[in-house]
Order: sequence, then structure tokens, then C-alpha cells
Amino acid sequence: MTRRPVDTGAPDRLYTVTGGRSRADDASFDLVTLVVSECEPASGMQSEHVRILELCRRPTAVVEVAAELKLPITVVRILLGDLQAGGKITARHPGAAASVAELPDSALLKEVLHGLRNL
Repeated sequence: MTRRPVDTGAPDRLYTVTGGRSRADDASFDLVTLVVSECEPASGMQSEHVRILELCRRPTAVVEVAAELKLPITVVRILLGDLQAGGKITARHPGAAASVAELPDSALLKEVLHGLRNL
């Protein structure tokens, strides 16, 4: 299997999309953070913001948004930060298990893995 280089778009386009920023203002968006639109797109919005609001009508993971937009995750985090600052989206971070007792049994996980391999 040959690996193809990842196309991250033209650098000047990405620079324009993010307004010249290369990092999000905070690290509040990890790959599995669920994002939900809180409003409809408005006229005059940046096209990438519009697309994000449309994609996130239902809870959508950050990594899914990046894949749909075909943009690098860092660019998507910057765009999501803009929308969150404007109150246009909300983000919900997945919770970690409070204790080992809340984690699934390893035997169950092995059965699930076995079932997936048999598909």
C-alpha cells in the first residue's frame, strides 16, 4: 500500500481562512469534543463558518468537522474558537470515567473486538 501525501490546501488560502492565526486562542477543542450549533448561519458569514454551523446541527466531533471540511485540525480549531466566542456553537467534552468500576469489563471488550474482526 502506498501512502499519499496529505493535501492540506494552499497555504495562502489557509492563512486567509484563519485571519493569519496559526493557533487557537485556547486548547478547548480536542479531537472528540462534540460541537453543536446554537443558531442558523447569517448572511455575510465566512463560508467555512456557515458550513460548520450546518454540519453541527446535531452533535458532531471536531475530527468529523475537519474531515468534512477537508481542512487541517488546527484550522478547524481556530474556526470553532471564533464561533464559540460569538456564542454560535457550544462544545461538550467527553467525560472520563470517575473510577475503574465504571469502565467496561475487559472480557466484554474482548468479545466486541472479536465480533468486529469477524465482520
